[in-house]
Amino acid sequence: MDKKELEQRTKTFALRIIAFVGNLPPTPATKVMGYQLLKAGASVGANYSEANRAESYNDFIHKLGIVEKECSESQYWQELFDESNIGPRSESQWLLQEAGELLAIFSASGRTAKSNRNKRSRR
Repeated sequence: MDKKELEQRTKTFALRIIAFVGNLPPTPATKVMGYQLLKAGASVGANYSEANRAESYNDFIHKLGIVEKECSESQYWQELFDESNIGPRSESQWLLQEAGELLAIFSASGRTAKSNRNKRSRR
């Protein structure tokens, strides 16, 4: 998967989170949880887009770390929705799986980037 495809995937993730949160019943819990999920989930794509336009290799690694954290936070909030049985189960499951897959992708990318940086610095 190239960076353009991954940018689109993160955008799709954000759009589906927007729809999920938009269809939640208006309770105090869903307002707070939905807001947190919306912030973290939309931030994944925004920060990945920024990482692809980083000013340096170290900046790229730093921004990938932020993407990883936002994926992890999205996964956490989605787990709460899923385990609380709030929201459509099928969409909750898709979002939970996608958050996990994106987290795995960005974690691996960060490790690779750090390893490559370390190899460069030893030369």
